[in-house]
Amino acid sequence: MESERFLQYIKDERRLSFHTISAYRNDLKQFFDFLSEFNISEIKDVNHTIIRTWVVSLIDNGVSNRSVNRKLSTLKSFYKYLIKTGSVKENPMFKVVAPKTSKRLPVFVEEDSMKFLFEEIEFENNYEGLRDKLILELFYATGMRLNELINLKYSNIDFGNKCIKVLGKRNKERIIPLDIKLYDTINIYIKKRKEINTKEHYLFVTIKGEKIYEKFVYRIVNSYLSKVTTITKKSPHVLRHTFATHMLNNGADLNAIKEILGHSNLAATQVYTHNTIEKLKSIYKQAHPKA
Repeated sequence: MESERFLQYIKDERRLSFHTISAYRNDLKQFFDFLSEFNISEIKDVNHTIIRTWVVSLIDNGVSNRSVNRKLSTLKSFYKYLIKTGSVKENPMFKVVAPKTSKRLPVFVEEDSMKFLFEEIEFENNYEGLRDKLILELFYATGMRLNELINLKYSNIDFGNKCIKVLGKRNKERIIPLDIKLYDTINIYIKKRKEINTKEHYLFVTIKGEKIYEKFVYRIVNSYLSKVTTITKKSPHVLRHTFATHMLNNGADLNAIKEILGHSNLAATQVYTHNTIEKLKSIYKQAHPKA
């Protein structure tokens, strides 16, 4: 089936996470279920009018504009693949306009809460406790993505230059500096890791010596963030947002943050300036006599 071949293609090509692939699969399933109502079984028979009708039906059923746009993004990628493979000759997505959405600011954890996490919360004095703390510190100190952390290897760490090499989306490599404290924590962790019976070359493993996986890391992050914040979403990506926001709040150059995060363009990084502006507004209102 074309959709499954497409999913395998983007999984290999873009190194997308399990959750992203699942979202793609769900979007395509909903689309094909809709097509079946029109007795359309061939993708080449789909035109822009049918796709627009699908969009309208989604909105009428209470699907948010943001979710609709994500589904359309999935279809755009799908049709690019179909054009590339020669399955279709024309791309109907060129005539489909996405509904407008309001900008949503990235969710992040306050600096005081992160400080409390690393200075006051007690981690178990064993391999698992040390590993969990290092996972949280790496997310917060480097802004790396979940998939990037899971696939870190010993060879990615440059002990001489105190930096780490990260393999990001589309196999793009970037170098992220490590502060002295984090560098020391990594060294302590590696010594403790040698006690684990494993042949894995990946940096992080379970107590059984197996490579860690997405849900495993999600549980760790969610568990510890629940101790220090009441925000609804407590995921590794929230720590990525937190890293970028705190860097900006403390005067970091936007281009430098872009490079560390591995963004392909500055526009993707600029979203964090809105969080900084909101903080400035809040401080101004609290401090200025005429605010």
